Amino acid sequence: MPRMRRKDREVADREGLLAILESADACRLGFAVGDVPYIATLNFGFEWEGAMPVLYFHCAREGRKLDMMRENPRVCFELDCDHELVTGPAACDWGMRFASVVGYGALSEISDEEGKARGLGLLMRHYGWAGGGGYESGALGATRLLALAVDEMSGKRKA
Repeated sequence: MPRMRRKDREVADREGLLAILESADACRLGFAVGDVPYIATLNFGFEWEGAMPVLYFHCAREGRKLDMMRENPRVCFELDCDHELVTGPAACDWGMRFASVVGYGALSEISDEEGKARGLGLLMRHYGWAGGGGYESGALGATRLLALAVDEMSGKRKA
Protein backbone atom coordinates (compact mmCIF):
# COMPACT_ATOMS: atom_id res chain seq x y z
CA MET A 1 0.00 0.00 0.00
CA PRO A 2 1.32 3.50 -0.79
CA ARG A 3 2.91 5.36 2.10
CA MET A 4 0.67 8.07 3.53
CA ARG A 5 2.43 11.15 4.89
CA ARG A 6 -0.45 12.21 7.18
CA LYS A 7 -1.20 9.08 9.21
CA ASP A 8 -3.77 11.05 11.24
CA ARG A 9 -5.92 11.29 8.09
CA GLU A 10 -5.50 7.71 6.90
CA VAL A 11 -8.56 5.49 6.44
CA ALA A 12 -7.27 1.93 6.54
CA ASP A 13 -10.16 -0.18 7.80
CA ARG A 14 -12.57 -1.90 5.44
CA GLU A 15 -15.63 -0.19 6.95
CA GLY A 16 -14.12 3.27 6.45
CA LEU A 17 -13.07 2.53 2.87
CA LEU A 18 -16.48 1.02 2.14
CA ALA A 19 -18.22 4.15 3.46
CA ILE A 20 -16.22 6.32 1.04
CA LEU A 21 -16.96 4.01 -1.90
CA GLU A 22 -20.66 4.08 -1.04
CA SER A 23 -20.76 7.89 -0.76
CA ALA A 24 -18.81 8.77 -3.91
CA ASP A 25 -20.85 9.52 -7.03
CA ALA A 26 -18.11 9.32 -9.67
CA CYS A 27 -14.80 7.56 -10.15
CA ARG A 28 -11.83 8.89 -12.08
CA LEU A 29 -9.67 6.39 -13.95
CA GLY A 30 -6.11 7.32 -14.86
CA PHE A 31 -4.68 5.63 -17.94
CA ALA A 32 -1.09 5.78 -19.20
CA VAL A 33 0.35 4.58 -22.49
CA GLY A 34 3.89 5.67 -23.25
CA ASP A 35 4.17 9.32 -22.29
CA VAL A 36 0.43 10.00 -22.75
CA PRO A 37 -1.72 10.19 -19.61
CA TYR A 38 -5.51 10.28 -19.78
CA ILE A 39 -8.21 10.63 -17.12
CA ALA A 40 -11.83 9.55 -17.58
CA THR A 41 -14.61 10.28 -15.08
CA LEU A 42 -17.17 7.47 -14.94
CA ASN A 43 -20.23 6.28 -13.07
CA PHE A 44 -19.47 3.09 -11.17
CA GLY A 45 -20.76 0.25 -9.10
CA PHE A 46 -18.79 -2.14 -6.93
CA GLU A 47 -18.71 -5.24 -4.83
CA TRP A 48 -16.19 -6.29 -2.23
CA GLU A 49 -14.41 -9.54 -3.12
CA GLY A 50 -11.96 -10.84 -0.54
CA ALA A 51 -9.49 -8.18 0.58
CA MET A 52 -10.33 -5.62 -2.13
CA PRO A 53 -13.30 -4.35 -4.14
CA VAL A 54 -14.04 -4.81 -7.83
CA LEU A 55 -15.36 -1.67 -9.53
CA TYR A 56 -17.66 -1.80 -12.57
CA PHE A 57 -18.03 0.84 -15.29
CA HIS A 58 -20.42 1.21 -18.22
CA CYS A 59 -18.86 2.92 -21.23
CA ALA A 60 -19.18 3.60 -24.94
CA ARG A 61 -18.51 0.80 -27.42
CA GLU A 62 -15.33 2.48 -28.65
CA GLY A 63 -13.06 5.32 -27.67
CA ARG A 64 -9.82 6.44 -26.13
CA LYS A 65 -10.17 4.66 -22.78
CA LEU A 66 -10.76 1.30 -24.49
CA ASP A 67 -7.81 1.84 -26.82
CA MET A 68 -5.55 2.73 -23.89
CA MET A 69 -6.87 -0.17 -21.78
CA ARG A 70 -5.91 -2.60 -24.54
CA GLU A 71 -2.35 -1.25 -24.57
CA ASN A 72 -2.00 -1.02 -20.78
CA PRO A 73 -4.75 -2.46 -18.55
CA ARG A 74 -3.05 -1.15 -15.37
CA VAL A 75 -4.90 1.95 -14.16
CA CYS A 76 -5.05 4.26 -11.19
CA PHE A 77 -8.41 5.29 -9.77
CA GLU A 78 -9.60 8.07 -7.49
CA LEU A 79 -12.97 8.87 -5.94
CA ASP A 80 -13.94 11.41 -3.32
CA CYS A 81 -16.91 12.63 -1.29
CA ASP A 82 -18.01 14.61 1.77
CA HIS A 83 -16.71 17.95 0.46
CA GLU A 84 -17.16 20.91 2.76
CA LEU A 85 -15.49 24.30 2.44
CA VAL A 86 -13.96 25.62 5.67
CA THR A 87 -13.58 29.39 5.90
CA GLY A 88 -11.91 31.75 8.35
CA PRO A 89 -10.75 35.30 8.82
CA ALA A 90 -7.35 34.73 7.14
CA ALA A 91 -6.58 33.04 3.83
CA CYS A 92 -4.57 30.34 5.62
CA ASP A 93 -7.64 29.45 7.69
CA TRP A 94 -9.46 28.26 4.57
CA GLY A 95 -9.47 24.63 3.52
CA MET A 96 -11.61 21.72 2.50
CA ARG A 97 -13.01 18.75 4.37
CA PHE A 98 -13.20 15.58 2.26
CA ALA A 99 -12.78 11.83 2.08
CA SER A 100 -11.05 10.03 -0.78
CA VAL A 101 -9.76 6.69 -1.97
CA VAL A 102 -6.88 6.23 -4.41
CA GLY A 103 -5.83 2.85 -5.75
CA TYR A 104 -4.49 0.70 -8.54
CA GLY A 105 -5.59 -2.37 -10.40
CA ALA A 106 -6.12 -4.12 -13.71
CA LEU A 107 -9.02 -3.14 -15.96
CA SER A 108 -10.73 -5.70 -18.19
CA GLU A 109 -13.87 -5.98 -20.27
CA ILE A 110 -16.70 -8.28 -19.25
CA SER A 111 -18.06 -9.97 -22.36
CA ASP A 112 -20.61 -12.56 -21.16
CA GLU A 113 -24.23 -11.51 -20.70
CA GLU A 114 -24.50 -12.89 -17.16
CA GLY A 115 -21.42 -10.92 -16.07
CA LYS A 116 -22.70 -7.77 -17.76
CA ALA A 117 -26.10 -8.06 -16.07
CA ARG A 118 -24.45 -8.57 -12.69
CA GLY A 119 -22.10 -5.59 -13.12
CA LEU A 120 -24.86 -3.32 -14.41
CA GLY A 121 -27.03 -4.34 -11.46
CA LEU A 122 -24.26 -3.31 -9.05
CA LEU A 123 -23.84 -0.01 -10.88
CA MET A 124 -27.58 0.70 -10.78
CA ARG A 125 -27.79 -0.27 -7.10
CA HIS A 126 -24.98 2.19 -6.28
CA TYR A 127 -27.14 5.03 -7.63
CA GLY A 128 -30.29 3.93 -5.81
CA TRP A 129 -32.08 1.58 -8.22
CA ALA A 130 -34.02 -0.94 -6.13
CA GLY A 131 -35.69 -2.77 -9.02
CA GLY A 132 -34.69 -6.02 -10.63
CA GLY A 133 -32.31 -6.52 -13.55
CA GLY A 134 -34.55 -6.76 -16.58
CA TYR A 135 -31.77 -6.30 -19.13
CA GLU A 136 -32.72 -7.47 -22.60
CA SER A 137 -30.29 -9.71 -24.44
CA GLY A 138 -29.98 -7.23 -27.33
CA ALA A 139 -29.18 -4.38 -24.96
CA LEU A 140 -26.57 -6.46 -23.13
CA GLY A 141 -24.98 -7.37 -26.45
CA ALA A 142 -24.58 -3.68 -27.28
CA THR A 143 -23.24 -2.78 -23.82
CA ARG A 144 -19.59 -2.38 -22.83
CA LEU A 145 -18.89 -3.15 -19.21
CA LEU A 146 -15.47 -2.85 -17.63
CA ALA A 147 -14.29 -4.36 -14.35
CA LEU A 148 -11.42 -3.01 -12.27
CA ALA A 149 -9.89 -5.65 -10.01
CA VAL A 150 -8.36 -3.47 -7.29
CA ASP A 151 -5.08 -4.77 -5.90
CA GLU A 152 -4.00 -1.75 -3.87
CA MET A 153 -5.77 1.26 -2.36
CA SER A 154 -5.63 3.77 0.45
CA GLY A 155 -8.15 6.11 1.99
CA LYS A 156 -7.89 9.59 3.44
CA ARG A 157 -10.31 11.75 5.44
CA LYS A 158 -9.78 15.37 6.41
CA ALA A 159 -12.36 16.32 9.01
